[in-house]
Amino acid sequence: MWRRELRRRLHFAACFPPLLPLQSHLHLNFRTKTARRCLDDDDDDDDRCDRRTARGGEPWDRSFRLDKGRGQHLLTSPRVLDSIARLACLRLSDTVLEIGPGTGNLTVRLLQSARRVVAVEIDPRMVESLLSRVSGLGLDDRLTVITGDALRTEFPEFDICVANIPYGISSPLIAKLLYGSGRQSGFRSAVLLLQKEFAKRLVATPGDSEFNRLAANVRLVATVEMLMNVNKKDFVPCPKVDSSLVRIQPRSDVPEVDLGEWLGFTRTCFTKKNKTLGAIFKQKKMIAELYKKSKSETKPSKLLVHEEEDYDGDGDSHDENDVTDDFPELDVSEAVQFKEKINGILKSVGYEGKRPSKLSNADFLHLLQLFNQEGILFR
Repeated sequence: MWRRELRRRLHFAACFPPLLPLQSHLHLNFRTKTARRCLDDDDDDDDRCDRRTARGGEPWDRSFRLDKGRGQHLLTSPRVLDSIARLACLRLSDTVLEIGPGTGNLTVRLLQSARRVVAVEIDPRMVESLLSRVSGLGLDDRLTVITGDALRTEFPEFDICVANIPYGISSPLIAKLLYGSGRQSGFRSAVLLLQKEFAKRLVATPGDSEFNRLAANVRLVATVEMLMNVNKKDFVPCPKVDSSLVRIQPRSDVPEVDLGEWLGFTRTCFTKKNKTLGAIFKQKKMIAELYKKSKSETKPSKLLVHEEEDYDGDGDSHDENDVTDDFPELDVSEAVQFKEKINGILKSVGYEGKRPSKLSNADFLHLLQLFNQEGILFR
């Protein structure tokens, strides 16, 4: 019916040009209603997804509204929850650190296999729901809840970490677990539910197109293993992407290297990870910064590793220009010698034509050692 009316009005408007504004108004009104219908359809799809997930899943009384913007998606599939608890490989003597317990779907399973669970949750509504549920099962004496931001909370000693966390804090949380307080981690493993694409980058190996700074930094101190994929329909409400479960195990044979130097070095190398190291270390701005760092006193390095720092771009295109153009305070002759020293080191090991994604951690460690021996610092 509305199509027939639309054709009639458009035909009428074509015959009477002065009425063209009516046509424009009608078209705009039509598009607006269509857009509203699409939005309503999207909401209906979310609702249908939630209903499909809730059926046969963990109970969710909907006593409060979940905030998608804060990454609140409850895992409700009993099959997936049981698998995570099993793959955590818990011992009866373990203390488990659970980050983002939500309403306790996974927590109650962890309490059945571990001595104690310490849960960190930022949402007071979740905390209330979790405590009520655990108390009803008579397990509250083995649960400790810390209300706060996991990135700002000091973690107690624990054996296993299990986390279904908002995707937005995945990278800094992994950095905190592995590099927090600048000390080697003492836990046995971390089983984390991550965004699928992020997990693929995390487990990437040298030679993969997705190998990045985060993967290199994590592999220096830990091993990473992909455990299973989790469909987005196993959550309430449904997120936009699927998830993957990974296990991170701290290494006992961590290489002897200054962590501040290592993190600064990988940050430099992966600034333009699709460029060759020769091109990266020819950029005059980078040369000038490294020169100033190497001439100044060593300063503490921020240990958090943010995957977002891995990016590609055109960068500084003035490769062959005088280093002192933008930094006139530098001594010209020393700056030129410094640049030649860097290029000489890269050529001596044959790395000037290699991309960072193609080098192993052993290659990076060897190159960093050569730079440091020549007084070139990165922290």
